[in-house]
Amino acid sequence: MLTQGIGFGGGDRSVFAEDPARSRGRLFAEPASPTRTEFQRDRDRVVHSTGFRRLREKTQVFLVDEGDHFRTRLTHTLEVSQIARALARALRLDEDLAEALALAHDIGHPPFGHAGERALDAAMAGFGGFDHNAQSVRVVTRLERRYPRFDGLNLTWETLEGLVKHNGPLTDRGGAPIGRYAGGGIPRTFTEISHQLDLWLWSWPGAEAQAAAIADDIAYDTHDIDDGLRAGLLTLDSLARLELPGRLLREIRAEYPDLAVERVTHELSRRLITRMIEDVIGESLRRLDDIAPASSDDIRGAGRPAIGFSDAMRSADDEIKRHLHTAVYRHDTVMDVMGEAERKVRRLFERYRADPATLPAAWRPGDHLDDAAAARQIADFLAGMTDRYASAEYRRLFS
Repeated sequence: MLTQGIGFGGGDRSVFAEDPARSRGRLFAEPASPTRTEFQRDRDRVVHSTGFRRLREKTQVFLVDEGDHFRTRLTHTLEVSQIARALARALRLDEDLAEALALAHDIGHPPFGHAGERALDAAMAGFGGFDHNAQSVRVVTRLERRYPRFDGLNLTWETLEGLVKHNGPLTDRGGAPIGRYAGGGIPRTFTEISHQLDLWLWSWPGAEAQAAAIADDIAYDTHDIDDGLRAGLLTLDSLARLELPGRLLREIRAEYPDLAVERVTHELSRRLITRMIEDVIGESLRRLDDIAPASSDDIRGAGRPAIGFSDAMRSADDEIKRHLHTAVYRHDTVMDVMGEAERKVRRLFERYRADPATLPAAWRPGDHLDDAAAARQIADFLAGMTDRYASAEYRRLFS
């Protein structure tokens, strides 16, 4: 049974912000904390989880062992968290909920970034596929085993809703899958948790979840540019041909004509983050004036996102993403490395399926599991690996 959350409010929150004192609760009832709100407890549980710690050795774009200064999945997550809190503070939302969502949004990412995800999705094609957003929900609802009374972290309804709807609504009002799930259907993890808690899969999530999602976009753009420059796959001259980076570079060079390249790079990232955050704040205030929400549910029922980029910034964001896709993500050197990483994950999955005795005892599928459940358990094990552990397993089994 879903229990009512008990906490305490405070702070200068807007009427449409989530109120931890009025949370829809948790799947398993727990006594209230005398020192923390419900959303602060969610944030703390994510930070102390095993899955969160593993992010420090999981690839963002460049493999962990390719350089000490490239982003990992953990440093990306922390940067998303900082941006999400800045947006939440400016829009008078609940900062702790926005932070909890940012910290948990990639907790289900497999090793080797999207290469690992592609390999697992292909391996699981006959068993429901693999989606890293759905895996994040599996981690926080099932795979973390820390508490005596329940599996998972027993997060609040609001945090789970934001994780499930990180990319927006999953269905229309009639329950038909839409968007990215229109063809292949909604991952079973999402439908199961929504069946238990009714997460309103047809609606947009609360404003805090929308702030965390746009913070993810901002962090991707700015920090992948920084890493791409550091790796030599991007140049300041190539970025100067893009509308927004080019405008910022002209500003920087006009103010500091003799600035060293590494300082120009940092100043570009700093200004890019600032302009994007300021754009989201201004555009979101205009949307909120138009929606005139009197509660967080008015945000959900608005039929469109309340937090987002202006049309001009969305166009600039799309241009940056196209350039990163061509110049960085699809660069031959990156593709070669990621192709090898994808092969490792695929071969590990095949070996574990063919010979379950090669798995640790705790992860061997029992006879009571059907093929789909056994495959999902192997995918859970693989998704939890760090880059380093996956490489070590590959050497153990194939060298």
